[in-house]
Amino acid sequence: HNGHNVRMWSIDKEEVEMINTKREQVLKLPGAKVPDGVSCTGDIKEALDGSELVILVIPSQNIRENCRNMAKYITDDKIMVCCSKGIEIDTGLRLSEVINQEIPNVRVVALSGPCHAEELAQGIPTAYVAASHDKEAALTVQDVFMSPKFRVYTNPDIVGVELGGALKNVIALCAGISDGLGYGDNTKAALMTRGIREIARLGVTLGAKPETFAGLTGVGDLIVTCTSMHSRNRRAGIL
Repeated sequence: HNGHNVRMWSIDKEEVEMINTKREQVLKLPGAKVPDGVSCTGDIKEALDGSELVILVIPSQNIRENCRNMAKYITDDKIMVCCSKGIEIDTGLRLSEVINQEIPNVRVVALSGPCHAEELAQGIPTAYVAASHDKEAALTVQDVFMSPKFRVYTNPDIVGVELGGALKNVIALCAGISDGLGYGDNTKAALMTRGIREIARLGVTLGAKPETFAGLTGVGDLIVTCTSMHSRNRRAGIL
């Protein structure tokens, strides 16, 4: 909706056909129409060719494999935006660290915050954070994504932003378990409040700034993940 030409890549041939013909992902995001400026391909080289910005929205444990496959098509100094949230299981690395191990010379921006795709696709106002050690890269991503319905802030603390987005899932699972057991708002409030404190302590130990966890990617993401039925972690806890 910001006037950009976007090429999506998918490993799923049926999804590619669905996006290009039906202009909708009817299985995962029904009712959300894909704008005309978006095309989809199953060829990763075609998707990356001539791109000014590469945006990763890949399951966190598949980031390394996909970056390894992309590396030969990525030029130095390219900005790569990571929208995935998580920590690599085998190494304990944050996702920006995984990306830079496989594609060393790119500038990584973590785009994170309290957001469910179901709501964003409906145009419901949302606020997010573009975090990077590279201020120019973060500002570029902010400019690309900023719109009347999607506000983007910048933050140099990529460590805190990535950890907030990953660790809140643990607390959301607990919040769902509490809901599933029939406990009330008192219990969930205690879990969330002590949970953000624990996340912040761990984050600071790992090099993050404490104030990051009081923002959108800390307490903001925790609120939306612990309280919404869109949250897979909360639903898993309830079940």
